Amino acid sequence: MLNDFRQLLRQNRNYRYTWIGQVVSEIGDHFNNIAVFSLAMETTHSGLVVSGVMLSRAVPAVMAGPLAGVILDRFDRKRIMIASDLIRAVVALAFVLTVHHHQTSLLYGLSALLMFASPFFTSGRTSILPSITNREELHTANSLTQTTQWTTLTVGTMVAGLSAASLGYQWAFVLNSLSFLGSAACIWQLRGAGSFRAKREALTEDQVVRPWHEYKEGLRYMRSSPLILGIGLVGVGWATGGGAAQILFTLFGEQVFNRGPAGIGIVWSAAGVGLLVGGAVGHAMGRRISFRNYKRTIAICYVVHGGAYVLFSQMQSFAAALFFIALSRAGVAISSVLNVSQLLRRVPDEFRGRVFATVESLVWSTMMLSMTAAGVASQYHGPRTIGFVAGTLSSSTAIFWGWADWKGKLPEPEPLTVEPEEVEIHGEPTV
Repeated sequence: MLNDFRQLLRQNRNYRYTWIGQVVSEIGDHFNNIAVFSLAMETTHSGLVVSGVMLSRAVPAVMAGPLAGVILDRFDRKRIMIASDLIRAVVALAFVLTVHHHQTSLLYGLSALLMFASPFFTSGRTSILPSITNREELHTANSLTQTTQWTTLTVGTMVAGLSAASLGYQWAFVLNSLSFLGSAACIWQLRGAGSFRAKREALTEDQVVRPWHEYKEGLRYMRSSPLILGIGLVGVGWATGGGAAQILFTLFGEQVFNRGPAGIGIVWSAAGVGLLVGGAVGHAMGRRISFRNYKRTIAICYVVHGGAYVLFSQMQSFAAALFFIALSRAGVAISSVLNVSQLLRRVPDEFRGRVFATVESLVWSTMMLSMTAAGVASQYHGPRTIGFVAGTLSSSTAIFWGWADWKGKLPEPEPLTVEPEEVEIHGEPTV
C-alpha cells in the first residue's frame, strides 16, 4: 500500500498538490476545533455552549450541501475550491476576536460561516479525483485521500491540543487561517486541458434562475441508480449511531472508565488506529474485488462495525474496549474506501458534485439528529445503554443492504460512456 501511495505522489503532479493541500488544511481544521471547544469551556464552563457550537457547525454544513453540489457541477471546480479556502482563511482569522470578546454569539456565527463554506471544498476535492487521475490511479487516490483524513484526525488533534496549550488560542486561529491559504496555493497549481468544469449540456434559462430544479435533477439521477442511492443510504444508516459516538467517546473515557481527558484521547486514538488499518485493508481489497463480492463485503463490514461497537460499550476492561472500538472503526473504513471508489467510478462527471454534496449533507443531518438524541438520552440513561443502541442502529444497515442485494435491487450500473481520464489531463502537465 505504501509503495502505491509513494508512486502516486511521485508520478502524478496534480494529485500531489491536492494531497499537500489536504494535509495542510485538515491539520489547520483541528487547530480551530480544539481551540474553539476549549475556549468555549474556559469562558462559559457550560457543556450547553459546546453543544451549541457543534450544532452551529453542523446545521450550516447540511444547508450548504445542495447549493455546493449545484455550483460544483455548474462552474469550474478548481476556482470554487480556491474561493472556499480564501473565504475560510478570512473567517478563521476572525476567530481571534473571540479571544478578547467572550461572546458566545460570535463563536456561533463564525463557526456557522466556516462550516457553510466547507462543502464547496470537500465535495469539490472528491469530485475532481477522476479528473486528475487515470483509471489505474483512481482507487489508490481515493484510498490515500481517506487514509490521510483519518491520519490527520489521529495526529492532528493531539498536535493541536499541545499547540493551543503552549502558544495560546490566538496563534491556533492564525495557524488555521494560514493553513487555508496554503491549501489555496496548492489547488492553484493544478493543471489540466482547460478548466475543471464538468462536461455537460448548456444550461437552459430556467435552470440558471432556478438552481433548485437543477439540484432535483441530481436527486432524480440518484434515485434512478439503485447502487448510488444505496451507497448514500448506507452513509445515513451508519450516521444513526455514528453521530452518538461523537458524544459517547467522551463519556466512556471520562465517566465509564474514569480516566479523565487522557482516557478520552486514548479512545479517539484507538478509533483512529482502526480507521488506518481498515483503510489499508480496503485499499488492498478494492484493487481486485469483484462487484458481487464488493456488495457482500459491505454487508459484512456493517455487521462487524455495529457488533464491535456494541461489545465496546459493554466491556469492563479498558484494553478490551479499545480493541473493539478499533475493530468497529476498521469496518467503517473498509466500507468507506470501497463505497467512495464505486461512486468515483460510476457517477458521470456532470452529476458528481451534486452526488457527493448530497451524500455529505445526508450524513451530516443524520449525525446531527443522532448527536442530539444521544445528548438527551444521556440525561436519563447510562453510556453503556446508549452505546448498545447506537451500535445496533449502525449494524442494522447491513440488514437492509443485504436484503437489497439478495433481492437483486443493487445491479451493477452500466459503464460510463466517457472514461474519467478523458475528461481532464492527469498527472504531469504536457505544457
